[in-house]
Amino acid sequence: MAGRAVLETLDGRADVATASLGRFGPDPQSLFGEWDAFRAWAETARPDRGREPVGPLLSPVPRPSQVFAVGLNYHSHAEETGLAAATGRPLTFTKFPSSIAGPGGDLVLSGDQVDWEVELVAVVGRPAHRVAPEKAWDHIAGLTVGQDFSDRAVQMEGSPPQFSLGKSFPGYGPLGPALVTADEFDDPDDLRLTCQVNGETVQEGRTRLMIHPVARLVSALSWICPLSPGDVIFTGTPDGVGMGRKPPRYLKPGDTVVTTIEGIGTMTHRCVEEAE
Repeated sequence: MAGRAVLETLDGRADVATASLGRFGPDPQSLFGEWDAFRAWAETARPDRGREPVGPLLSPVPRPSQVFAVGLNYHSHAEETGLAAATGRPLTFTKFPSSIAGPGGDLVLSGDQVDWEVELVAVVGRPAHRVAPEKAWDHIAGLTVGQDFSDRAVQMEGSPPQFSLGKSFPGYGPLGPALVTADEFDDPDDLRLTCQVNGETVQEGRTRLMIHPVARLVSALSWICPLSPGDVIFTGTPDGVGMGRKPPRYLKPGDTVVTTIEGIGTMTHRCVEEAE
């Protein structure tokens, strides 16, 4: 059952295809193309119809067509890196879709300068083109946990640096464990996010401290790139990354990275060496 769409309810998890009697298919990515209909069904779903064994949770957005990432979106992170905060247009790059992975398992390290970056990720639910900030949340399917794992050696190589390549190795864009709609939060713009390495809290922040909050990011991106259902937006990381430490600290084989955002859940990844 791994990789199938699952609905989380107060009574447990239900397989979407089974519970909907085939109205919706088992592929999570397919749901974004008819998100309004899926939301309407989910409001009155009978999960007892879909109580089947559920396998390990994978990415709730397995094959996004576009993956946007925003850099220097917290003043604290800009300060620790010695770079200017992106107070004008959001500093945007991409993590290529092949980097998307699930909320657990092994992270194959690409080198000896791989860093962690806990991030809130917004997922598009309705097409968005030239959307005003006050209307942006209407186009968001929900929020999930993300890690912007980054090979700093590759990222900083050359001039200009290779941001997208350094952040797009397989597994460097994990998402999960769930996609949560905005109405489930008291305030979707103020969530606590943390990252732990081997039990030590290395990052802790709140999303209200973003320079460009979620709605502004969706609006700004939509004025240049039409956004499609299922697109994902990594919204930036607070301070505490390994690159910003003195001396720098990076992930090594055997390390465990635990990434949590309140109201959404936790991802756990174990670092392993790349096979020879």
